[in-house]
Amino acid sequence: MASLSHSPRASAAPRRPARVRVRRFADRDTLGLTRAEFRTLARLDTPGKIQVFLNAIPSNFEPDGDTVLSVREVLRQRRAHCIEGAMVAACALWIHGHPPLVAHMGAVQDWDHVIALFRRGGCWGAISKTNQAPLRYRDPVYRSLRELMMSYFHEYGNKRGQKTLRNYSVAYDLRRLEPALWVTNPKNCWEVDAVLGEIRHYDLISPRQEQWLRTRDRFEREISRHREHLPPAHLERR
Repeated sequence: MASLSHSPRASAAPRRPARVRVRRFADRDTLGLTRAEFRTLARLDTPGKIQVFLNAIPSNFEPDGDTVLSVREVLRQRRAHCIEGAMVAACALWIHGHPPLVAHMGAVQDWDHVIALFRRGGCWGAISKTNQAPLRYRDPVYRSLRELMMSYFHEYGNKRGQKTLRNYSVAYDLRRLEPALWVTNPKNCWEVDAVLGEIRHYDLISPRQEQWLRTRDRFEREISRHREHLPPAHLERR
């Protein structure tokens, strides 16, 4: 199975960004967006609309090296991988009065993944930017964050068919960071990447359970190879 998502950069800057006052609704001035940028996100007033918007954006195959594009840069460049899509989704949720929550999913011998989180009726759902089917949107029917993360476990695998998801982070509220770091940053948002790697994580399975895992069969691996956006011909990644 092809790599499913972007792996956070291990060498990201460890500097702790400044914190800002928490606001329930994010207006244009708070975010620092142009009128056109803000209108684009303001139209995405449900998690489903946000997911459709992210699906339509071509995948970021990073032809010139690793990136963590800000919300503005995703809108400008019209490309995104998981953490970039998660920040766009979180920003749109914040505009409509929902906490801009994201979570990191840690894998072994595979790419990590980042999703945006939302809650409805006390249950968790997820918005996810990925180029393949397994790690996509989750309806808000999961009673706990762990239950939501376990919904990704079976399909989260590498090219050899190994199930690779091992841990997940607490929900992280991006309002703890200056919007200039993740909404309008003209450079890569390595600070966000670093924070998500440092926050508390929980194991999904024990070492003993890991020994019992069955490798996904040929048919499962074949289905997982289908991609929504094809990479440029000269690239073999994903």
